[in-house]
Amino acid sequence: MAPRRCPCGTGLPYDGCCGPLHAGDAPAATAEQLMRSRYSAFVVGDPGYLLATWHPTTRPPDLELDPDVRWLGLDVLRTEGGGLLAAEGTVEFTAHRIAGGQRGEQHEVSRFVREDGAWRYLDAG
Repeated sequence: MAPRRCPCGTGLPYDGCCGPLHAGDAPAATAEQLMRSRYSAFVVGDPGYLLATWHPTTRPPDLELDPDVRWLGLDVLRTEGGGLLAAEGTVEFTAHRIAGGQRGEQHEVSRFVREDGAWRYLDAG
């Protein structure tokens, strides 16, 4: 049986892409990698990872994922900053979904900051 592909769209196996980030075995190296891993956390149903990677100034006290939403794919449209040595970055993306039998998409420009060496999701516009 072939390894399961990572839902983030890189084409890599989950165990060699977002899986180690979700397990806490590796940090995201870039803002885009964190955004992709957060999308994958929605797909695999991991609210703990989403909360852990959310900046403390904007993080909600808890997070419940909607079990009726099925995520279908991710398109990264552009990134600014967010590289290996950057302190902040933005990632624009569209995430495709089905909810209540209806197809839809979520378009977002997410802002990320590096805090204590780790990337954190700050907010979206």
